[in-house]
Amino acid sequence: MQLEKRPRRKVRRFWWPPSLILRQTLSAFYLGALSRWRELPYWFLTYGFKCLPGAGGSKGMGCIGFPAHPVWEITSACNLHCIHCHASGGEPAQDELTTEEAKCMLNQLAEIREFRMMAFTGGEPLVRSDFFELLAYSKALGFTNTMATNATLIDDAVAERLRRCGVVIAAVSLDGFDPKTHDIVRGLSGSFEAALEGIRALRRAGILLHINITAMEYNMNQMEQLMTLVDELGAGILLMYQLVPVGRGRSISNVALDLSANERLIRFMARAQHMTKAIMEPVAGPQYWPFLLQRCKIASGPLLRLAETVFHGCSAGRGFVYIKPNGEVWPCPFIEVSCGNVREAPFSAVWEKSPILEDLRKREERLKGRCGECQYRRLCGGCRGRAWATTGDYLAEDPSCFIHSTDKDEEST
Repeated sequence: MQLEKRPRRKVRRFWWPPSLILRQTLSAFYLGALSRWRELPYWFLTYGFKCLPGAGGSKGMGCIGFPAHPVWEITSACNLHCIHCHASGGEPAQDELTTEEAKCMLNQLAEIREFRMMAFTGGEPLVRSDFFELLAYSKALGFTNTMATNATLIDDAVAERLRRCGVVIAAVSLDGFDPKTHDIVRGLSGSFEAALEGIRALRRAGILLHINITAMEYNMNQMEQLMTLVDELGAGILLMYQLVPVGRGRSISNVALDLSANERLIRFMARAQHMTKAIMEPVAGPQYWPFLLQRCKIASGPLLRLAETVFHGCSAGRGFVYIKPNGEVWPCPFIEVSCGNVREAPFSAVWEKSPILEDLRKREERLKGRCGECQYRRLCGGCRGRAWATTGDYLAEDPSCFIHSTDKDEEST
């Protein structure tokens, strides 16, 4: 068993290489230029420097944030029962890593030089009894901590404790503009108001607010109001998820977005970014990046190469990695394929030698169908999670791609 003994903790002291700061800044400014983001100066002055620690030495913008960083689903336990939960959260799994195993794994993650930020998710992280202990341990290793939460368990005391344990960004899920929609999606009456109270507590503690929205047929008609709410709440970051039919989402695949709805959502994102105060990124919608380039008539040359440098479309396996509660390593939460388990091999061995991760890192040569032929395969690459969920092949073409399938009136966007 690789995690039975925990090696002596080594503390890393990070400095911010100018090249990484430049790449992060370039990604925000290039997005601003492509989307004609009028609030970019406001965002940069209000949130830009606060985002740097949470960006953790990133190479730019990509799915579920950016590469390179690990996300750890520390428990499948949750106080809610969301209809679309990819983790099928509810009860804790019987084989979740113990506290000692978890600390050993964090030590192993700290050995990967490009990992500077540690993201904790679930389930609901706050349900796990040793969560604060693990946050403190991660902070002591030199990681910047972020977390994903439903925020219903957060008050001022909890928020302040999170801040002391090194949490600099908290990602809170809002799936409706009003209590009726949000509470239906989240499976608990009162969860909307409780989330808003938690959000306010996080902001009072000085933790940067990051909002996650999962777009589905339940809430597509509320997107305008949700954008207004996001600005009112003072969010600096917004991730727009598309529902991928994995986990509990399989049972409601009829509310996932089809090809035309994917295009409609991405067009909406481009319009919303023009006006919103938060910086927006797609999750499971990497066509956003080629769409922005096409709208600006960029199909080749140095501006396309710059986009390939600072935007990463689907980041599964090529910087981003997802760790399950039992120590299994997945390329992303939507590709339910194990690359190995930290109980059986050191994380570095999984990270460096997994043939699945190798496939995804060399995807430009290995993608199939339209994705393999597309001029944007390096920039976008299609959603590998959606390809896996619909075909069982993570290298298959993305069935929801619209980039080359329709004639587009770009001026209408």
